[in-house]
Amino acid sequence: MTAEPTKKPVQVSHGAIILARHGEPALSRKVRLNAAEYRAFWASYEVLGILPGQTPPAALLRFVEKCGTLVSSTRLRSIESAKILAGERAFNQHETLIEAPLPPPNFPGWIRLTPSMWGFWARFWWWFFNHHEGQENRDAAVARADKAAAMLIGLAAGGEDVVVLAHGFFNFMIGRSLRRMGWKLVESEGYKYWSMRRFAQPITLGTPPKAR
Repeated sequence: MTAEPTKKPVQVSHGAIILARHGEPALSRKVRLNAAEYRAFWASYEVLGILPGQTPPAALLRFVEKCGTLVSSTRLRSIESAKILAGERAFNQHETLIEAPLPPPNFPGWIRLTPSMWGFWARFWWWFFNHHEGQENRDAAVARADKAAAMLIGLAAGGEDVVVLAHGFFNFMIGRSLRRMGWKLVESEGYKYWSMRRFAQPITLGTPPKAR
């Protein structure tokens, strides 16, 4: 009997995953609020879109032009941002990509902070003290981030890039999941509005299909 020739492994290469934050929302952050006022602020922030007249960065526009898939969260600020980038191009919206909740800690009413500072303390209390007020807790959000990362890896499996228009903190959590799954952060603009962070997977070796 003639021995069957050894099959050489083939390279399996995914496209990159670009996690981008939405544009600037149509809600002024130049205010100081107490905890109760911040809850109302965040409720408005969650349903509003973005300020009109914004121009996305040229680099992000180029990524969208060449990507194989563009997706957004189901929040209006993400949808409107994706539409500005996509033009007439269709894209899918996924609830899995929405921001994690921001319930503020119950500081005394005389403490008045900017929305950015409330965002920091809300995340701190949520992350380290499990302060969720009956909303999504950290463990549930981590599981959702893992699910989102797996979905994006599946979309990138065909070899084309995937661009995501979503949210600052949950994008951080998705990036954390991607790194645990072996992906590398190869480019970062931080977490400001319209910023992006690009992840790539090292080329892996797969087994070619059997000949029929």
